[in-house]
Amino acid sequence: MKSSLIVLAFDLGASSGRAIIGRIDLDNRRLEMEEVYRFPNGPIRVRNHLYWDVLRIWSEVKEGILQSYRKYGDSIASIGVDTWGVDFALLDNQGELAGLPYCYRDPRRANAFRELLAVIPPERIYMRTGIQFMPINPLYQLYALVKDGSSLLKSAKTFLMIPDLFNYWLSGKVVSEYTDASTTQFLDPWTKKWAYDLLEEIKFPTNIFPEIIEPGTLLGEIDLHLAEELGIPKNIKVVAPATHDTASAVVASPIDEDSAYISCGTWSLVGVELREPLVNRKAMEYNFTNEGGAFNTIRFLKNVQGMWFMQEIRRALQKRGQDYDYTTLTQMAEKSQGFIGFIDPDDPRFLAPIDMIDEIMKFLEETGQRKPKTVGELVRLVLESLALKYRFVIERIEDLMGRRIKKINIVGGGSRNWVHNQLVADFTNRIVEAGPEEATSIGNMLMQLVGLGYVKSLEEIRKYVRNSFEIKRYESRYDKRHEDAYSTFLSILEKTGGLAGWALKI
Repeated sequence: MKSSLIVLAFDLGASSGRAIIGRIDLDNRRLEMEEVYRFPNGPIRVRNHLYWDVLRIWSEVKEGILQSYRKYGDSIASIGVDTWGVDFALLDNQGELAGLPYCYRDPRRANAFRELLAVIPPERIYMRTGIQFMPINPLYQLYALVKDGSSLLKSAKTFLMIPDLFNYWLSGKVVSEYTDASTTQFLDPWTKKWAYDLLEEIKFPTNIFPEIIEPGTLLGEIDLHLAEELGIPKNIKVVAPATHDTASAVVASPIDEDSAYISCGTWSLVGVELREPLVNRKAMEYNFTNEGGAFNTIRFLKNVQGMWFMQEIRRALQKRGQDYDYTTLTQMAEKSQGFIGFIDPDDPRFLAPIDMIDEIMKFLEETGQRKPKTVGELVRLVLESLALKYRFVIERIEDLMGRRIKKINIVGGGSRNWVHNQLVADFTNRIVEAGPEEATSIGNMLMQLVGLGYVKSLEEIRKYVRNSFEIKRYESRYDKRHEDAYSTFLSILEKTGGLAGWALKI
C-alpha cells in the first residue's frame, strides 16, 4: 500500500474555478493543498438570457490539468470535479453539446416556476422529492423548454448535470452523480432514482436520463483522446466525488449532531446532516430541502444568498470608479456602525440585479429604513442581514427536528470573512467555528480517496480534516441590541413576504 498520494481537484464555482493539488499522507491521515491554477467564471448575458460558456470552462480545466502535470508529472493518481448545483447540459445523439446551458439565474425559470406550480400541486412535488421550491431548480427550466417548444428537445438524447458533463469529457462515461442530481427537484430522495412521473406530467422526455451513481465512484481512466491531446499519462483515474460543491463542503465540515453548518460561498447553504429525509407538511411550508450527501446522508438545508452580495457590491462599486478588494471591504465593515437597517437576502430582487447597490437602497426605502452613508456601512448592513437570516433558518431547523443546535460550523470561502463569522456568533447567540476555508476542495480530494479504495467512511474523512486544518472559534457577544434587531428583521420579513415559505414572491 502507498503511504502518500497526489490527487487533483477541480472546484468549479459560479464566480471562479480552480485546480488544486492535494498531497495526502495516508499513514498520518493528513492533507496539504496547493492551488495550481485559477480562472474567473460567470454567466454570459445575451438578449436577456444568461448562459454558461462550458466550452471556455472546459478549456480552463484542460489548462489546469496541464499546469498540474508540469509540476507533479506522473505522480497524479486521480482527478475529481465538483461544481455549483442546479444547472444542466443536453447532448445530441452523437454525444455532442446541444447548445450552451442556461444559467440558473436566467429569467425564464421564474416564469416557468409560477406556471408549473399552477399545474402541479406544490404539495405533490414536495412530498415526491423533498426539495425546496426555488425558481433556480432544473425542474422549471425543463418545463420552460417544453412550453417554448424548444428545438433543443428535438436533438436532446442525454441529460447531464454540469459536473457530469465534465466527467463525461474527462472519462467518456455518461452517468449522473447522486448529490448533484438531487438538486434537480425530480429525484426521489428515498430510492435515489429519477421521479419519472413528474417528468411525464410536464411532458418532458424520460429516456434521456442516465444511471445515477454514488459519490466516490471510480469512473475509470482518463479519456484516451484527452490524454493524447494533453500529452499526459493514460492511467490517471477519474473519480466522481460528491460533485455538488455543497455536498463536498459538508463532507469536509467537522460537525457533530449538535451542529449546523453554513457552507458559505456565492450561496450560503444553512443546514444539518441527517440519516433520513425529513419530508412533511411543515418542512414544505418552511421550504427546506433534502439534498443528497455522501455515505447515505441527507443534507437538510435551506439556501440563503451569501457572498453573492459581496461580489455584486464590489462589481457595482467598480462601475462607480471605486475598486476595493474583499479584504478592504471587510475591514471597512468592521470599523463601521451597525444596526442601521436590514434586508431580506432572499428577496427575489437580489437574485440577478443589474446593480446590487441600487436594489439594496430601494429595499431600504420601500421598508422605511435608514440608508447607509458609506461603503463600510453598506457592507456591514448586508453581513448583519445574512447573520439574521441564518438565525431565522436555524430556528426553523430546530423546530422541525425538535432539538437545539448549539454550534455553527462555517466552511467555504465565506469563512475567511472574520466580520461575517463574528456577526453570525453575535446575532445567532451560538458558538461559531470557522473552517476549513477550502472545504469544498478538501471534500472533493478526500472523496477521491473513497473511489481509490483508501477511505471507507465519513468519520475517516473528518479525521483527515481535523488533523490537517485550523478551525477558528468565535464566542457570541449577544445582547439586547441583537434581540431587538431580530424582532425588527422578522417584521421586515413579514412586511415583504419573506415569511411565506414556499409561496415565494417572484
